[in-house]
Amino acid sequence: MSPALPRRALAEYVGTLLLVTVVVGSGIMAQELSPDDVGLQLLENSTATVFGLGVLILVLGPISGAHFNPVVTLADWWAHRELSLSDVGVYVAAQIAGAVSGAVLANAMFGRAAVSWSTHNRSAGHLLIGEAVATAGLVLVIFLLVRAENARLAPVAVASYIGAAYWFTSSTSFANPAVTVGRAFSDTFAGIAPSSVPGFVVAQVVGGVIGLALVAGLYGRNPGALPAGQADADPLLADRTL
Repeated sequence: MSPALPRRALAEYVGTLLLVTVVVGSGIMAQELSPDDVGLQLLENSTATVFGLGVLILVLGPISGAHFNPVVTLADWWAHRELSLSDVGVYVAAQIAGAVSGAVLANAMFGRAAVSWSTHNRSAGHLLIGEAVATAGLVLVIFLLVRAENARLAPVAVASYIGAAYWFTSSTSFANPAVTVGRAFSDTFAGIAPSSVPGFVVAQVVGGVIGLALVAGLYGRNPGALPAGQADADPLLADRTL
């Protein structure tokens, strides 16, 4: 049986908090270590994110599914119909609260103001295309893993995809509305101006829909359904992991 909702919500809060702490904290550290080399800053930031995300999925997946992402939660609800809409609301609230807390924590660790609104404008159209591509790819990877009964590979596969998408998308792959909101609270390398947040979130939702459509095209209808007996045999999948 899956853990009670409060425990799952706590896992989503802690996981998203630590994910944003990794993203923003490593961005600040990268600026301090390599102030004149943006490429090296991106390498340092993406490397820390890959390792941090992989570990967080591994340790928190058995509790909540390690979504850390409203698009993933909504896609999971749409595909599996095991989360109720009230569960979705709790997950999303925990993720957004965790993301904001993570940005504040990262700022505090590096002696910055707890809240410093980002001035990094990311409103250009080509960046929104990048976000849609990044999020579609993320949803595609996650749900293809589930359909192929390879969900245990999610820590490596999902983290690897995000690491790659840092480099092949124009937006550096936020691919997560909660993380996008959180990153607006830090005026650093990893930040995003509040005015750019709505466009990114819309692009991410569109990308999520495209990702689910691609999964349906590859595997047929009901792309997130688990094979008969698989949930009972695999406690990680039974807990709706990814």
